[in-house]
Amino acid sequence: MKPLVFITRPLPPQAVEFLATQCEVRMHSEDAALTESQLVSACADAEGILVVGAKINQQVLRAARPLKIVANCGVGYDNIDVAACTERRILVTNTPGVLDDSTADLAFALLLATARRVAEGDRLVREGRWHEWKWNLLWGADVHHKTLGLLGFGRIGQAVARRAQGFSMRILYHSRRRVEEAVERQLGAGRVDLDTLLRESDFLSIHVPLTSETRRLIGARELALMKPSAMLINTARGKVVDEEALVQALDKKLIAGAGLDVFENEPQLHPALIGMTNVVLTPHIGSASHETRLKMAMCSAENLLAGLAGRRPPNIVNPEVLPNNRG
Repeated sequence: MKPLVFITRPLPPQAVEFLATQCEVRMHSEDAALTESQLVSACADAEGILVVGAKINQQVLRAARPLKIVANCGVGYDNIDVAACTERRILVTNTPGVLDDSTADLAFALLLATARRVAEGDRLVREGRWHEWKWNLLWGADVHHKTLGLLGFGRIGQAVARRAQGFSMRILYHSRRRVEEAVERQLGAGRVDLDTLLRESDFLSIHVPLTSETRRLIGARELALMKPSAMLINTARGKVVDEEALVQALDKKLIAGAGLDVFENEPQLHPALIGMTNVVLTPHIGSASHETRLKMAMCSAENLLAGLAGRRPPNIVNPEVLPNNRG
């Protein structure tokens, strides 16, 4: 008898068909969030859950008695109660690597759009307010030869650094651990403490996971250390930044602008951000390309099948649940 797998949102047919070769697949038919009660009901007899934008909490886990693996379709897994899964000996996996370049692309797109006031220019043209060429129209900031500060220097942060090299940028980074000297040399990156990163960056791009240590890591004190001409870019997790403090910093011109793909209380965001012309806003689309979303779906499916078959999944988050002889 094939194990039952539940998918929380529609996935590309290739991934669903791949799973269906070895599993009985049930899938939520709408690209919309399930309520907790719906999720509890849908997962009650599932051995595997492929999570796409859903929260897997203790209520869901308690209901899913046969559950063996939760495969998250995304690199961040703060939507899953990993501790509760680990206590139940349930595998948790994610999809690192496959979305690095796409997220880095968007981070740099936001950086450029914020610096060169692209969204403002688009609105000006669309609204019929552009009547003639003017010398002083929409002056922005140069990106080339400026200092890029990377808060977090894992795969995505390093991918952003590679893009910055094409703009002859000075690259600084702050992370818990120093990367290999060869990586620093290749990317022309220097490791500094957080306060130095904040003071010296013309553009601060955030690439840390959401943990108890990084929650509201960027608040009023940190924003006050930044240059008045600096711009903040966030494609990581909204809760890394104190959104109220960011609004105040933008309003008081403590920093010059922001490019945000993530927000503290998604999908809600601070209402003041909507009216700020020096902020570029996108709806959490860091990995949203056809190619990357397919890779994410296939990676999740491969993780799921490996876990259900008793093998070590390629991208396991909590390896401590594995027996010593499993793998």
